[in-house]
Amino acid sequence: MAPRAFERPATIAVPEDGPVLEGLHVPFSGDAPRSGAEVAGAGVAGRGAVIAPPHPQYGGSMDSPVVTELAHACEHAGLESLRFNWRGVGASQGTVTGDFGPAVADYAASLDWIEDSVDGPIVACGYSFGAATAVRAAMGRPRVRQLLLVAPPPVMLEPSLLGDFPGAVFVIVGDRDEFAPAAELEALVKALPRSGFEVVPETDHFFMNTLRDVGQLARGFLARGG
Repeated sequence: MAPRAFERPATIAVPEDGPVLEGLHVPFSGDAPRSGAEVAGAGVAGRGAVIAPPHPQYGGSMDSPVVTELAHACEHAGLESLRFNWRGVGASQGTVTGDFGPAVADYAASLDWIEDSVDGPIVACGYSFGAATAVRAAMGRPRVRQLLLVAPPPVMLEPSLLGDFPGAVFVIVGDRDEFAPAAELEALVKALPRSGFEVVPETDHFFMNTLRDVGQLARGFLARGG
C-alpha cells in the first residue's frame, strides 16, 4: 500500500545483525482537525508513539485498519507516530515468526527510532499480539510513559509486567471478542494503579464496523496525556 501524503516511509534497523524493517512515520503537521477538548490537551511538543500490528503469522501488518486508525488518533492528538511491519512481513527483512523474542526486538528497534525523532515522552501502542508485545518492549524504557493497548489477548499478557509499568495503561476491547474476553481483561486492568478500560459494544476482535469508536477512545486518552 502506498503511503498517504502525510506519511513518510521509514527504515528501522534492528541491532545486533537483525533485519531491516519497513515502517511508516507520521510527523505531526500542526494543522490536523481536532476538537476543542483535544486542542486543550494535545500539542505537547515532542510526544511520539510506536504502533505494533497484530500477529504476523495471521496476516498482521502495519496496514491493519485498527493500526491505521491508531496512527490517525495519534496525529489528531498531536503525536508523531511510527508503525512498522514485523520481520518477514511486507518489505521487512527476515523470517516471519510468532515468538515474542524477535517481536520484542522489532518493537524495541522501533522505539529507538521514534526516540531519535522526538524529544518528549513516548506512548507504546499495539493491537492484539502487537499490544502484548508493546507491554514487554516498554519495560525498562523510561521515556515510555503510557501504554495504549487494543484487544490484547489475556493469555499473552504477563500481569507482573503490567503491574510493574509505572505509567498509565489504557485498554480498548470489543464486547464480543473471543480472543480477548472483556471480563478477563477488565479484571487485569482494574488492579493497576493508573488504568483506563473501555468496551466497544457490538463488535468482535476485528472492529470491522467500529473503527471510529476505537479512534475516538484512543484520541481521548492521548489528548488527556493519560
